[in-house]
Amino acid sequence: MEKILIIGGVAAGATAAAKARRLSSDAKITILEAGPDISFANCGLPYYIGGDIKSRSKLILQSPESFYEQYQVEVYVNTTATKIDRENKIVYAINSVTGEKMEFEYTKLILAQGGKPIAPPIPGSDQAHVFQLWTLEDMDKIKSFIENNKPKTAVVVGGGFIGLEMTEALVKRGIKVSVVEMMPHVMNIMEAEIAGFVQQEMLSYGVNLFTNNAVSEIGTNNVILKDGTKIDADMVLLSIGVRPTLKLAQEAGLAIGEAGGLLVDSTLKTSDGNIYAAGDMVEIEHRVLGKKVRIPLAGPANRQGRIAAENALGKRHEYKGAIGTSIVRVFDAVAGITGLSLKAARAAGFKADAIVVHKEHHTSYYPGAELVTVLIVYDRETGVILGGQTAGYAGADRRLDVLATAVASKLTVYDLADIDFAYSPPLGTANDAMNMAAFVAENRISGYSPSLTVAEIDDYLNGKEALWIDVRDVFAYEKSHVGGAVNIPLEILPSVLNRIPKEHLILVYDQTGKKGHQALRTLVGAGFAKVFNVSGGFESLSRYARAITPVNFQINLPPIELKTIGEKENQDNKSVLSGEIKKEDSNEPLIVDVRTEEEFSYGAVPGAINIPLDELKYRIDELGRKDRKIILYCASGARSAYAVQILRAYGFTNLENGGGLTRMMARLKNDFK
Repeated sequence: MEKILIIGGVAAGATAAAKARRLSSDAKITILEAGPDISFANCGLPYYIGGDIKSRSKLILQSPESFYEQYQVEVYVNTTATKIDRENKIVYAINSVTGEKMEFEYTKLILAQGGKPIAPPIPGSDQAHVFQLWTLEDMDKIKSFIENNKPKTAVVVGGGFIGLEMTEALVKRGIKVSVVEMMPHVMNIMEAEIAGFVQQEMLSYGVNLFTNNAVSEIGTNNVILKDGTKIDADMVLLSIGVRPTLKLAQEAGLAIGEAGGLLVDSTLKTSDGNIYAAGDMVEIEHRVLGKKVRIPLAGPANRQGRIAAENALGKRHEYKGAIGTSIVRVFDAVAGITGLSLKAARAAGFKADAIVVHKEHHTSYYPGAELVTVLIVYDRETGVILGGQTAGYAGADRRLDVLATAVASKLTVYDLADIDFAYSPPLGTANDAMNMAAFVAENRISGYSPSLTVAEIDDYLNGKEALWIDVRDVFAYEKSHVGGAVNIPLEILPSVLNRIPKEHLILVYDQTGKKGHQALRTLVGAGFAKVFNVSGGFESLSRYARAITPVNFQINLPPIELKTIGEKENQDNKSVLSGEIKKEDSNEPLIVDVRTEEEFSYGAVPGAINIPLDELKYRIDELGRKDRKIILYCASGARSAYAVQILRAYGFTNLENGGGLTRMMARLKNDFK
């Protein structure tokens, strides 16, 4: 009879035990768990503290009794394995509550001890108001402290996944939170502009950020940073990383790998043929890098547990490795990563480039459309997708899963460009953000549309002078722009090409990159040779500057718009006052903006009145004499053309389609008569 002994529960261990039972009805299966809980939703802990999960019991997935009833697996909690006798296949253990010493025989052993939070040697870190979050017990202590002590301020040390999830949880409990991160920005595994989106969301909820800094001392009600800054802190959460639990394996003489985890082969077998391992304690193959790495994530741990059980029972199932797909939601902002970042890809020797697009997650005319960001890292010679990142308030998770599939399947940007994605106006667009990202990558590879990411631009400009051309409208430009940039709206660009010096290096940008591409093609077609489009446009520029202070360019960022917990903004239902039309006999033309109220509130021609196209025929009487000169305009000239037809049908005779807003602003100095 097989005796399968598993050390460790939660993700990998509990999954291995359940899989082993499904494979063998007669094997003796035993789990030794050092803590009090065999299987709990450790990823859900911050959400219970923050109040999103109301019931603690929902986090408890299994008890020793329920596990035995369902799987006939014997579970020993509060039981620490102290020694592995590999020769005799015996594990020695001790019950941490009773002190009882025990011995367990095995034919196959599966190690699933996971990892533990790193406890930094910071003076004052042993105080009662300093916490880490890893277990249900940790969660209970934090919740109890908040309820009993009513802290007003908190410092979260570490800007990774748990740190940011706990930041949101503490803000939801009414606590003023400061985050300290020693790297240049939070979520350091992500590109600066993706992290900048998250940081902007944190700032909007009143979170203080201290990056490129570290805690040197924890006081009774504050922390002191290395630069001397003091931050109020009624409580402190340490969340700076996880270290694999390897003491038992090391003392048993099992091989440790170069990445610092327990070494296993493709079947998850250790250097001992009778011992397998899974989860956060092992190092596994990175499917893009082709080398051993540690990826302490719940998804890979669960799959490794299944595979380890199969192979321990005589099957042959090879684990193909992982690509590190991970995602975080901070307040309403979502950001994720899969595969390699651009920096990691180039450091690994790939001839890698990257592009960024920002596109509506569903059709712009359907209410509720939000920008979703897609960043793709690819090999510029083969087009193979090496990694990617997404961000947004809606749709980022769906696009990240597509990228993860592309990376795991070694698809190229050319493959991605031709994939049919689900489309319906409330759910997507005819050309999804994924298609658009692939198109942009194709254009960069071919040289049809040379582009640079913001990070690349910051490096590229070192020692160079560039002419920045902002092709957005004047209202967007006045709100915020790159220092020294010249505002030439796209619609005006062809008429002023002779004023732009051809010998200059030119960097062109719009809001998201799309019109920047069009501007670049206009310039290239006119003979300009040194032109780059800023990948992702001003959206990427501003997010990057939120995360990292640019070295070789400056940008004046608009103030953060503050948000509050529970606030539900519905821009589509906002009512904007557009003023009343004065019925007066005048020779001055009446300028009518037929865009929506929301568009009008963003910026309009001085003196214009707003009558949205859909309302025009119901407000005819407000326009006065039918022979008065009326100039109508919209965003592009399309809706105003319809407006002209409507008014003609009602007998108006002196009408002009002024075209788009940009064109109207350009003719402000002319006489409208």
